[in-house]
Amino acid sequence: MSRILGIIGGGQLGMMIAEAAKNMPNDISEIIVLDPTENCPAAQVGATQILADFKDKNAIIELANKSDIITYEIESGDSDVLKSVEDKAEINPSPETLKIIQDKLLQKSFLSKHNIPVPEFIEIQNIEDVRKGLGKFGIPAMLKARRDAYDGRGNFKINSEEEVNIAYEYFKGQPLLLEKFVPFIKEVSVIASRNTKGQIKTYPLVENIHHESILRETIAPARVSKNISNKAEQIAEKTMSVLKGAGIFGIEMFVTKNEDVVINEIAPRVHNSGHHTLQSSDTSQFEQHLRAILGLELGSTKLIHNSVMYNILGDESFTGEYLPPNITDSGVYLKMYGKKISKPLRKLGHVNIVGINGETIDELLEKLQSLKPKMIVKPSN
Repeated sequence: MSRILGIIGGGQLGMMIAEAAKNMPNDISEIIVLDPTENCPAAQVGATQILADFKDKNAIIELANKSDIITYEIESGDSDVLKSVEDKAEINPSPETLKIIQDKLLQKSFLSKHNIPVPEFIEIQNIEDVRKGLGKFGIPAMLKARRDAYDGRGNFKINSEEEVNIAYEYFKGQPLLLEKFVPFIKEVSVIASRNTKGQIKTYPLVENIHHESILRETIAPARVSKNISNKAEQIAEKTMSVLKGAGIFGIEMFVTKNEDVVINEIAPRVHNSGHHTLQSSDTSQFEQHLRAILGLELGSTKLIHNSVMYNILGDESFTGEYLPPNITDSGVYLKMYGKKISKPLRKLGHVNIVGINGETIDELLEKLQSLKPKMIVKPSN
């Protein structure tokens, strides 16, 4: 039976979910997105748009009244409002799962309770708690906003006691937690899926490289030992089994020099580090997300080709209209998100550099280096 899909968020992730949905006409008849930006990326590929804030109660109710099933590309939706409309539309991941994940303190507490490795943490209620936490964890330590933080927004690394006041004031009264700093040697992630019937599948571990806390490159598969890959995939599968949410989850992790693996944070949605699956895998993360929330059999997560994903970010030197990159090289797949205005470090698109002829990761990284000059975003005038 074909169903109407509602998505909270119509940015690039919503866009690629909508594109995957259009390839499943027997399962999805229409796509409606709730997004505050007029003609958002998902609307540009045929989704109907409700123009409103992600947390707008009336707009969420309208979306529920018009949809058979609701999912999200951003974890900023109001989980309490979503819970209240479960009688109107099926919601996946569930509002309960969203509520746990969108508050980093609840998320870390939940994972720790289930013996899933996370950095040590404490709740922060005042500036004295920060000082006590530094006494416990040492310096550096990470002060984090509990909610509404992504792409490094909402994190402050405290490198000295003199920075305590600056760090605390930076958050302007937001609820906070303090984490012990993890001296990681690599950042990695697992894209994990669970369908409504409890079937769980994970994609191979990938390696992530960040610039100013924003993901810049993803290398698939990760350049780590088999021991680390196994640990990460076991942690991801255990996480999915206890969370019980349906859909794709991006599980970000740190790897230490002792080959310990700990969860940094979880995104209850399709994830930037899974974009390589559009060309590297049998089933893209976007199709897999839809299969999961619709209760269909999950697709193969096998990595068919080595791949490097590179985010195209807005140049730090200007804000305004821009010339999109023009890349037509073999084995290179450019995806632009239809955003009219470039802003410093704004995600405007990505490229997947794929080993369609059996290229190694090193060869793909060399190819990326040669392509980088073509991917510099320049003003259109």
